[in-house]
Amino acid sequence: MTEATLRPDLAIIAANVAPGARVLDVGCGDGALLAALRDGRDVDARGLELDAANVAVAVARGLSVVQGDADRDLADYPADSFDYAILSQTLQTTRAPHLVLDELLRIGKRAFVSFPNFAHWRVRAALMTQGRMPVTRLLPERWYDTPNIHHVTIDDFRDLTRARGIGVERAWFLSGDQQRGGMAANLLAEHAVFLLK
Repeated sequence: MTEATLRPDLAIIAANVAPGARVLDVGCGDGALLAALRDGRDVDARGLELDAANVAVAVARGLSVVQGDADRDLADYPADSFDYAILSQTLQTTRAPHLVLDELLRIGKRAFVSFPNFAHWRVRAALMTQGRMPVTRLLPERWYDTPNIHHVTIDDFRDLTRARGIGVERAWFLSGDQQRGGMAANLLAEHAVFLLK
């Protein structure tokens, strides 16, 4: 898999990881990003994934991926083990997102975090007009079947980083598959990617 065929948030992350870096992708899924980084950027790519079937797919790709839980297992990694720790579309599924962020920045010099923006105007409109949790392209599960247990918004995430003294080095916002500017991102962006330090 190449950067061009990755999900848009993963393509942004892949394009901004330095060649030859050491990377831990937490919640790496089937390893698509890790494979692109290994093959396209000569990265020392490792992964942690909760789902055993995804771990098997990633290992079959020749990737170094272990089964584990972001809420429990990041404490096992030594400080400053990686140049980048990555958490893509996983933050909202963790039990203690603030502690997971702390761990990411303990084990990585920088951290990429991407998540769906629950304050996007379509989500707001569905709640207002239908009175139900929306089902969208980026949030395809019904409320009772979703892995999302925290409904984070871009403004919520910014508040969390400020409160915890986490520096935001860069941020990208997506509407559909296209990047958009930061103006009114909390209302207009469906997805966000942050590079933290």
